[in-house]
Order: sequence, then structure tokens, then C-alpha cells
Amino acid sequence: MARLFSRKAVAVAVAVLGLTLAGGGIAAAQPTESNGAQPVAQQQPPLTPESARKAREALKQDAGTLATTVSFAVVASNGTLARGQDAVSVIKYGPGQYEVIFNRVVSRGAYVATIGEASDCCIPSGGEVSVAPRLSTPNAVFVQTRNYNGTAYDRPFHLYVAG
Repeated sequence: MARLFSRKAVAVAVAVLGLTLAGGGIAAAQPTESNGAQPVAQQQPPLTPESARKAREALKQDAGTLATTVSFAVVASNGTLARGQDAVSVIKYGPGQYEVIFNRVVSRGAYVATIGEASDCCIPSGGEVSVAPRLSTPNAVFVQTRNYNGTAYDRPFHLYVAG
């Protein structure tokens, strides 16, 4: 019986070694900067009086029920709100910079965004999208879109907010 155990142990060790050599291993992301430094997070543009006013007005529409914990917005590349749930307006600050204002507090929620057309047609060309809570505005989300090279660029997007 001890001999059978030894054969199994050897077989398992050989299998693990084979799998490790075949495709296991460790992958590490390479730095994007030529000097090896990590990229610096971009700052949001300052809050405008118009944005603050719209955010305050939108909060007045909050129904205050737990049933409205899921919100979304579909935004065209020019900053037009195509459709949404609880989304009341969009402010476009510059190339690829958008503020989406909701009629409820979303600062403690989770945000998910993807590049996506506002119409029923077509798959959009590639790009990147990042989301963050909007500074000093608890009912807004800041969205930054980029082209495939990482340069700020106007892209349509879908934003989902839970919580």
C-alpha cells in the first residue's frame, strides 16, 4: 500500500509541474510610463455654480424609498442624456469629461460604466471609461472617457449605479 501511495504522489507532482510549465506562472502588468513610474490619477474639473444648482434641484425630486436603489444613464458622446432611470442631466466639461446628475444620493453606491452607443444601432469603436464619485456633489458621478490610446476623447457610454 505504501508503494501505491508513492506512485500517486509522484504522478501528482509530475502533473503539477507539467501544468505549471504549460501555462501557469505569474503575469505582471508592465508600467505604462517609459521611466517605470505609475500614471498619476487625473483630477476632476472644479464644480461650477450651474452644476451645484442642478444637483440641489435634482435632490428635491428624490422619492426617498429603498425601491430606487438602481439607476442608470445612457449618454451620447456630445453629453446628451439619451435615456435613464433617476438620471436628470449631464454636464460636459471638456474632451471626455462628463458629470451625470441623479435625483438621489449616489455617493455611497457602486458605479459601472462601459463605452456604448446611445442609439439602437451599432457597436462603438474601442475606448476606455473611468468613473468616480463627483466631488462635493453627493448625487452625481464623474465619468472620463478616452480613446484606445488613453487620450481624453468624447465617447458615448452607459452608466449603472447601484446602492
